[in-house]
Amino acid sequence: MQIESLLRALSDPSRLRIMRLLASMELAVGEIVQVLAQSQPRISRHVKILCDAGLAERHREGSWVFVRSRLPARQGLAADDSLAAAAEALLAAAEREDSAFAAHCAADRARLAAIRAARAARAADYFAAHAAQWDRLRALLCDPLQVEKALLAALGGDLGRVLDIGTGTGRIAELLLDRAAHVTALDRSPDMLALARVRLQDSPTERVELVQGDFTALPFADAAFDTVTLHQVLHYAQAPERALDEAARVTREGGRIAIVDLASHEREELRTVHAHVRLGFGDETMDQMLAAAGFRPEPPRTLDGGDLAIKVWTGTRGRLSAKPAPVPASPLPIPSLSL
Repeated sequence: MQIESLLRALSDPSRLRIMRLLASMELAVGEIVQVLAQSQPRISRHVKILCDAGLAERHREGSWVFVRSRLPARQGLAADDSLAAAAEALLAAAEREDSAFAAHCAADRARLAAIRAARAARAADYFAAHAAQWDRLRALLCDPLQVEKALLAALGGDLGRVLDIGTGTGRIAELLLDRAAHVTALDRSPDMLALARVRLQDSPTERVELVQGDFTALPFADAAFDTVTLHQVLHYAQAPERALDEAARVTREGGRIAIVDLASHEREELRTVHAHVRLGFGDETMDQMLAAAGFRPEPPRTLDGGDLAIKVWTGTRGRLSAKPAPVPASPLPIPSLSL
């Protein structure tokens, strides 16, 4: 971050208001347009200037572009990034001491509340449209609270930096947030990420991040995470070993993986009705895949109580070794059960 570009970026009142909005939550460009009542080209230009200065960052989900603040400095940035910390302190002080600016920020947040309500309404509509399908599948499984309790017990206490692959509605990301330094919630589906954003919109912005991506080509650096979870997602994979190779690549040495999925079964209708590619996994098969990816498998946990048994498989990342870059598989829809 350079002082000249930072000061230029903060020299415009609209950009100051955008930064205070982003301190509350991640927003789509179109949502910023609604709050500030300015044209989309103008808001896009403001966002570009803020991103170029290192104050914000953009990412695309389908046809939408989302913007999030880089203030306060996120974990993983340079520890000596004092300019970022100073910019955050300046913006907070400006709202406290400049009454006119504070009034603008208060009005912006009031409009932001309406956006939050609209998101929640869209989520409710989505659930209503899919309720019957999900209810039929949930009827085959044990109580999800039992599964969550088993997952937490398997992972233990301090989870560090967490990657939740196939986050779906964000339930597992929400569950793990209290034990994590930071949670990255990844899903390939913009619809699912929209639901996760509703669930997580009141979480601290500096501790949770939503990312669109494919589990066969994760958009993260090697050894970036301490804990990786895949909750009811691996049975959608054409090549689950490829997904586990990618999970291993982004897990640090000594880090943990937890996979919640169906035990082997013979319910063929799940292939056609729910798009399952794999009819669950056996313990031996899972142990072999984990070991091949570089994890030391641990004894699994079995959860009965429904027509289909659920397993919690865990492993610890062994010594890091170079692996060839994976070839992405053909993308598949990945509906999640993380309700």
